[in-house]
Amino acid sequence: MELGLFSFVENTKNVITGEERSPVQRVQDLMEEIKFADELGLDVFAIGEHHREDFVASNPATLLAAAATITKNIKLSSSVTVLGSDDPVRVFQEFATLDLISKGRAEIIVGRGSFIESFPLFGYDLSTYEDLFEEKLELLLQLREENPIIWKGKFRSEIKNLGIFPQPVQEKLPIWRAVGGTPKSAFITGLMGLPMALAIIGGYPEQFVQFADIHRQAAAQHGFDQPKLSINSHGFITDSNQDAIDQSYPIFKQMMDKIGKERGWSPMQRKQFEASTTLKGANFVGSPREVIDKILYQYGLFKHDRFLMKMSLGSFSHKQIMHSIELFGTEVAPVIRKEIAAS
Repeated sequence: MELGLFSFVENTKNVITGEERSPVQRVQDLMEEIKFADELGLDVFAIGEHHREDFVASNPATLLAAAATITKNIKLSSSVTVLGSDDPVRVFQEFATLDLISKGRAEIIVGRGSFIESFPLFGYDLSTYEDLFEEKLELLLQLREENPIIWKGKFRSEIKNLGIFPQPVQEKLPIWRAVGGTPKSAFITGLMGLPMALAIIGGYPEQFVQFADIHRQAAAQHGFDQPKLSINSHGFITDSNQDAIDQSYPIFKQMMDKIGKERGWSPMQRKQFEASTTLKGANFVGSPREVIDKILYQYGLFKHDRFLMKMSLGSFSHKQIMHSIELFGTEVAPVIRKEIAAS
């Protein structure tokens, strides 16, 4: 199993200390985190796209390109690229360039996105939200297969036998599709033969097994080998389970309550959060032992190929995140690799 991290590069005020980092400092901290993850032998670092004041990752490809110059082995991916409000040609060129800089370590995870700010920002109509994404994904996949390319669609100008440059180091840029909460998306991902990044950030993971089954069955029915599956979840690791919960709760609550206020959710309660940190809950919050047990529990459910943890939710300090990465790389990852290799 590949093990890695993902981040939306949040930059919120620390709910405990009141400290607020400058965007410059937040980006420098991010680079240190990615470099450290690479040095520890983690497999993937992914950066997601947001266009909100409490994030500094509106352009993941640029941040990943910076990270490529200070890392050696770790795969560098988006998580996600909001393809519906972007130009697939430009996305392909950006990640092909990243692939050149990183010498073949670039990946793309595309999705519809969990927020809508990018659509009015770039002049797209939200009434075509789903159709835009599906058409643009088809174009992105064709760009991976053909050069020059001939293409015609509904929402974008025609491409008449034009070359797309630069081309990546890899013969085919890895393209994953991110899926949140709809079985239909899992089915479409499978019938296209694409690997799926399944976000589980609430509820009980066992409820999501159907998504993995649908994805694999759709791929098999359409003649594809079993595509890869990644489980992507929130988490935080420190030396003791109780310390991890105590440090995480106010930070998780701060961010989730802010989002919840926009979406009509009830405020997070301590009891609810603690339930999410148990073995069968969604959040990977705890000591290395608890996190190991939860990854292995979910591997029993999904038999997934990759696990990515988002440690940077809200206002954790850089020191806290670096310690969490250290424990993930030195104590969790070796055990997971050994246990899965022996299974």
